[in-house]
Amino acid sequence: MTTLKSIHSALVSVFYKDGLEPIVKALHANGVTIYSTGGTETFIKNLGIPVVAVEHITDFPEILGGRVKTLHPKIFGGILNRQNNHQDGIEMQQHNIPQIDLVIVDLYPFEKTVASGASEQDIVEKIDIGGISLLRAAAKNFEDTVIVPSVAEYDLFLKYYLENNGGTTLEQRKVLAAKAFQVSSHYDTAIFNYFNENETVFKQSFSNGKTLRYGENPHQKGFFFGDFEKIFTQLHGKELSYNNLLDIDAAVNLILEFKENLPTFAILKHNNACGLATRNTMKQAYLDALAGDPTSAFGGILIANNAIDVETAQEINHLFCEVVIAPAFTDEALEILKEKKNRIILTLHDVQLPQQQVRTCLNGVLVQDRNSVTDTQENLKLVTKKTATQTEIDDLLFASKICKNTKSNTIVLAKNNQLIASGTGQTSRVDALKQAIEKAHSFGFNLKNAVMASDAFFPFPDCVEIAHNAGITVVIQPGGSIKDELSIAYCNHNNIAMFFTGTRHFKH
Repeated sequence: MTTLKSIHSALVSVFYKDGLEPIVKALHANGVTIYSTGGTETFIKNLGIPVVAVEHITDFPEILGGRVKTLHPKIFGGILNRQNNHQDGIEMQQHNIPQIDLVIVDLYPFEKTVASGASEQDIVEKIDIGGISLLRAAAKNFEDTVIVPSVAEYDLFLKYYLENNGGTTLEQRKVLAAKAFQVSSHYDTAIFNYFNENETVFKQSFSNGKTLRYGENPHQKGFFFGDFEKIFTQLHGKELSYNNLLDIDAAVNLILEFKENLPTFAILKHNNACGLATRNTMKQAYLDALAGDPTSAFGGILIANNAIDVETAQEINHLFCEVVIAPAFTDEALEILKEKKNRIILTLHDVQLPQQQVRTCLNGVLVQDRNSVTDTQENLKLVTKKTATQTEIDDLLFASKICKNTKSNTIVLAKNNQLIASGTGQTSRVDALKQAIEKAHSFGFNLKNAVMASDAFFPFPDCVEIAHNAGITVVIQPGGSIKDELSIAYCNHNNIAMFFTGTRHFKH
């Protein structure tokens, strides 16, 4: 028995008409009977192509302002009947149900309506009922019925239809059915997430997955599910890798902390900042960020909080780097940066990142709110006798922003709005501090009057003692240890200023 089935009748009911004309004309050329509703019916008539109104099948008009059009046994019987089932055939004749071989639907744009900021009434009206039912019915009966579930599949269906001289194979119908159920499940997930406020239920759906060259390592497969183009425009360079994307995510989260600052430039490696500075010009911000760790900067991710000009681009061009990101580039700067064939250049759009973070864990996922707390001067609680100058407080807040976006355990050392060094991802906070001090010294930095930020409290006074011996005189930390008084006492005895924020910034 052949799996190739010809199409003799079609039901077409779509929201967007773009791209529909070639299909309708191809169906008409093959003598296909076309059924339709509302605006789609009018569209087909305006093409000069005969079309039968669905109400002529159902003997029932559209009602409730168009909420009920296709929901009728004669429509769903025509879609769901099994052509090799004798009893189905008898019932089709008994009830005068027409065969429907093809269903083309395009659901109401629920997600776009939500994103537009429309009222709840408008959003609810964009919950498709008839369309989603038609889609599921046709997909369920893929052995006999063809489903085209969205505008995105118009070209694929037309390719199948033309290459098979007006028919489709079982394999092709099954491919389209799978796409239909993807559309259906994605649509319902979006509706659920809009309404859900109290249910502890995790549902996410992405319909635009991209296969990457590989995962974290070449022997691992990798995929990205998301709307990259909503956040970036890629102006130049090779295809992004799995590791590029992780580094870019870290870079964007970091630079957003400095969105409203003077020109700020950051250099990241393996998700952590190895250089960052705020200056009066972008060129100087880049140069001072690079000075923080010129060794780690090789092959790094570069990001700026404002436009990159030609002077900055000339300096960047001396460095091998994977990615350069900024809200804008001058034409001259872009031409210079494009001189390296594989260098990825991205413009960062003004968008909000998701307010929830998700990661796999064991046989499930962990979900948490984004760490949206940024330490401010108003949050600071002076816990020592000695206070700090305004310049030192500015440095504390600068260091705290970096600390928040660096892998725990972490210590950040800063001076004059420049990252001097950081200790990242250590199992001991003491080790993180020692690593930072050693690194700062290796690049010629004088730690006298530098500030120190910690992502979590000090359980013992050892860190403030080590910092003091290195020349650091001001400290910012969350506080909250049962032994806070030991650290405070050491600071008071050694003329060190220390501030508590009350907010821990672990980042695992």
